[in-house]
This record gives sequence, structure tokens and C-alpha cells, in this order.
Amino acid sequence: MNRYPLWKYLLIVIVIAAAVIFALPNLYGEDPAVQISPARAAEIDEALQEKVRAALDAAGIVPLAIERDGRRLLIRFRDTESQLKGRDLLSQALGAGYVVALNLAPVTPEWLTALGAKPMFLGLDLRGGVHFLMEVDMNAAVRQAEERYISDIRPLLRDKKIRYKTITREDRGGIQIRFQDAQTRAEAGRVIKDAFQDLDVKENESGGEADLQIQLTDKFKNETRKFALQQNITTVRNRVNELGVAEPVVQQQGESRVVVQLPGVQDTARAKEILGATATLEFRMVDQDHSVQDAVDGRVPLGAKLYHDRDGRPILLDKRVMLTGEYIIDAASGIDQVSGGPAVFITLDGKGARIFSRATRDNVGKPMAVVFIENKTETREKNGELIKVKGIVEEVINVATIREELSKRFQITGLDSTEEARNLALLLRAGALAAPLEIIEERTVGPSLGQDNIDRGFKSVIIGFMLVVVFMAFYYRLFGLVADLALALNVVLVVALLSMLQATLTMPGVAGIVLTVGMAVDANVLINERIREELRSGNSPQASIHAGYDKAFSAIADSNITTLIAGVVLFGFGTGPIKGFAVTLSLGIVTSMFTAIMGTRAVINLIYGGRRVEKLSIG
Repeated sequence: MNRYPLWKYLLIVIVIAAAVIFALPNLYGEDPAVQISPARAAEIDEALQEKVRAALDAAGIVPLAIERDGRRLLIRFRDTESQLKGRDLLSQALGAGYVVALNLAPVTPEWLTALGAKPMFLGLDLRGGVHFLMEVDMNAAVRQAEERYISDIRPLLRDKKIRYKTITREDRGGIQIRFQDAQTRAEAGRVIKDAFQDLDVKENESGGEADLQIQLTDKFKNETRKFALQQNITTVRNRVNELGVAEPVVQQQGESRVVVQLPGVQDTARAKEILGATATLEFRMVDQDHSVQDAVDGRVPLGAKLYHDRDGRPILLDKRVMLTGEYIIDAASGIDQVSGGPAVFITLDGKGARIFSRATRDNVGKPMAVVFIENKTETREKNGELIKVKGIVEEVINVATIREELSKRFQITGLDSTEEARNLALLLRAGALAAPLEIIEERTVGPSLGQDNIDRGFKSVIIGFMLVVVFMAFYYRLFGLVADLALALNVVLVVALLSMLQATLTMPGVAGIVLTVGMAVDANVLINERIREELRSGNSPQASIHAGYDKAFSAIADSNITTLIAGVVLFGFGTGPIKGFAVTLSLGIVTSMFTAIMGTRAVINLIYGGRRVEKLSIG
């Protein structure tokens, strides 16, 4: 009675050994480091490593180590001051070809790394960094969809030889097309309905005019909003990668918001500038057939649109867009060999190359303009209140004559500075936002505050653990000490699992561990009280141990399963901090079932099993 087979003891030993190995990396701490990754086609090779070493030696900065893994170069420093100096120095020395970012590198021994053991990630509130809550302008996403349909409807009606007066997007939403007569309107309505299934087309009579009122269907609007949110999340992730941030968090919150957490980031101004920017490009032909002055006076010709260049000079462009930024797959900043000014070198995808090749082939010898488009939000004071005003900046940054047919690769010039060229290349390379993003909340957590949170969290775990240990040892004697041993193993198991899953530990996660410490002994309290009852009923010590574990199991399983269900629901429906709490709570429940039942039973069996016992040390 009260004996385990050998395989159970071996299983427990293997689990404990694995838990200790995977939890160990969290004890070694981290070094302040600078991470270098390629911004475009640059390589991380031995030549770069020597260049970095030479630049640091020349400045008198001695790194702890320089490590290269093929995808990045990691330079470790002794302190934060050396880290910041090294970052500034290397940013200037390497130029725009590389992304130089601050990081924290774990000090894990090679033998642990070889076994795949890594420390868990620390969240924003523990490591320090910046938190953004961004909102997607869903109305702008719908407006852009309507504009795209206008661009598609125009050539469709021309191909079908259906004449129309005007086609405009209404301020309240929807598209209005005006015709000469009802017969033409009816024919156009049939053609548009057949070509576009996502449009709701209705005939309308207003002021004697024959109009078509076109609305996007509700289903298509919802799909457009969902696509805009997902596309923006993907784009933001790409931009975060360009910034070189380690362990970023980019996730959806609600139906229109995105949470971005950048642990370790200290240059918050640049992060805010890059993440919130919505720059893209449009290529249009210059309208040479009409007068610019007439357009300035308010008589803009049909099929044309008035723009201004960066010096404020008006320029008339064709309304038809030759190419948009969505076809750009790569962009790199550099210097134009002819003018010596900053330039951005563009690479198009296959479809974009075909479109651009056809458009430029038909317009050799004619001027083409590059339009820079950016959505901006400004805070202004009105009637004593601060309000946010959204606007679109559209300016011509370059006008050049097409000398030959352009295809997959070309360059644009006319930029103000190399910094602007780098930022524009980054934004184009990371992808355009499907709709404008507005930063509605910003929080910065300093490294010192993060360390303070770590110290407080660690102290809370230790205090909670020691109070439980003292209570159990005092109240249940030897059985209490066994429960305390299982509790310590439970904490090690939770840390090991978080490290194996490469989960991010936050303050709510620490709270989950503290709660787990208190809850983990519940099972042992039930078992020990059941053993006491059996002893009071006159059963032998061995029979009482066996009955205590067997009869308490159902109650332990019920209480833990219900709590686990709550944890799963919190993880499924919660966001950020709530998910962190749910993860540690759920893992703690699973590990406590193992340690409190199987682990303590194994120790009790080793102590009391297989021999005659007169009395149990259980208080």
C-alpha cells in the first residue's frame, strides 16, 4: 500500500529536471545591448563586424562582446551609458543601410542555450518602453473604397460608350452619377449592377436631373473595415520590424483599435513618427492641354485636378492615376548620381511593373508627376477646447519627363533631405496603411520604473510564498513541509513553462503567479484534512493516507477545472494585461494539479510507504 511504481518516480524526476533547466536562464539577467539588422539588401557579415569593432575602438568604447548570428549583429555593453553612446555612434557610422536599435540581451550560458533554454520575455511594464493605442479611421476606409469604385466606373462607362455628366462622391457617403436622360441612366444602372456585385444602385430624380445613387452594401462595408484593420496591423508589424525592436506586441483591441507595445524603446519620437505616418505615392501625368491659371481661378477642367508643389506653385495633373504605392515591394534611399540630391529607389511587383510599363510606354516625352500623400491629425483650440482636425496633405514632390519606358525599377527625386528619403523609403517598404491611424493614447515606462516593478513583483511572490510555507509547516507538520516542497516546485514549473512558450511576463502575470502560490496549497489542505478525518475515524495511518488522496481527488479536480475554465475565458475574451494574468493563472492551475497530487504523494510514499507506521506527523 502507498507505493508508486518505478516509472512514476522516473517521470517526476524527469519533469523536475526539465523544469529546473528551462527555468535557470531567468536567473542570469540581461546585458544592455545594441542590435544591428539590415534595412534592405545589406549583409550581416564579418566585414560589418570588424567595421563595428573599429568604430567602437576609435571612440574608446569597450564592448563586452560582439555576436553575429546571420540575421543580426548584437553588441553587449557593461552599462546603459555605454549602450546609448554605442547606439549613437553606430547609427552615424553605418548610415541608412542598417537599423540600429537598443536591446537587452540575456546572459544565458552556452550549455543552456544549446539545450534550447531561453529566458521568458519581460513586458512593457517590467522592461520599460512605449505603449501606443491607435485607432483606425474606418470612415476613411469606406471613403477610399468608394473612390476606387469611381476610378473603376469611369472606364467601364467609357468602354460601353455611355455618356454621363458628372460622377462624384457625396459628403454623406455614396456615389452620384448624373446623366442627360433617364434612358441613359437605366442603361448605365444595368451595366454597373452586372459589373459590381458589391454596389447597391438606385435611380433618383432630383431637380429634373437623371441621377444614379450608388451605395456600398452593408456586407461589403463590414468586410472593408475588417480588411482595413487587419492590413493596418500587418503594416504596423512591418514598420516595427524596420525599427528593429525586440519582442514587440502588436495586437487588435476591439473592432477599430490596435495596441502597440515596444519594450526597451527609448526613442519614442521616431517610433511615433513612423508608426502613425500614412505616406504613400501616386504617379500622374501632367495635364498640358489646359491652362493652370484657369484651374487656379476655379475653372478646373473635367478629368484634371489641381495640385501644388513644395514651393507652393500650382500644377495641373490628370485625374487618372497611373500607379499607386500599393504595388511597391521594395524602396531604398540613396543619392541620385546626376543631381547629387536624395532619392528613393523603387521596385514594383509584377502587376505594378506591367501597369507602369504600359503607361510610360504610351507617354514617352511627356512630363509625369509624383504626388506625395500623407494623412495628418492636428490638435487645435476652438472655443477654449482642444479638438483634433484630420487633413490630407497632397503635394507634388517631383516632375520629370519620361525619357524611356519604365518598368520594375526606377527612382524618384525632389526630396528635401536624406532623412526624408530614408523615412519615405521605410514607409513604402513596410507597406501602405489601408486607412489612417491615429494615436489616441501614449504611455512611456522608463527602465528604472520597470526595474522597480520587477523588484516589487519579486518581493510580493517571496512574501506570499514564505507566509504560505510558514502556515503549512506550523499547521500540518511534516505533511505541511511536503506541501511547501510541492509549492516551490510549482513555481519553478510555471516559470519553466513561460520560458518554453517564450511568453511575455507582465505585472498582471506576476499577480497570476502570486495567486497561484496561494491556490496551489488548496489541494494539499483538502488532502491533509481528509487524512485527519480518516485518522479520527480509527483507520490505520496507511489506510488514512490512501483514502485521503483518493477521496479528495474529485473535490480538487472540480475546483481546479472550474477555475481553469475561468482562466480560458479570460484569455479568449480579454486583451493585453488580462491575457497575461490568464496565462499564468491557467499554467499555475495545471502545474499545481501535478505537484499537489502526484508530487506530494510520491514524497509521502517514500517517507511512509512500504513500512508499518504507528503515527503520522500531520498536526
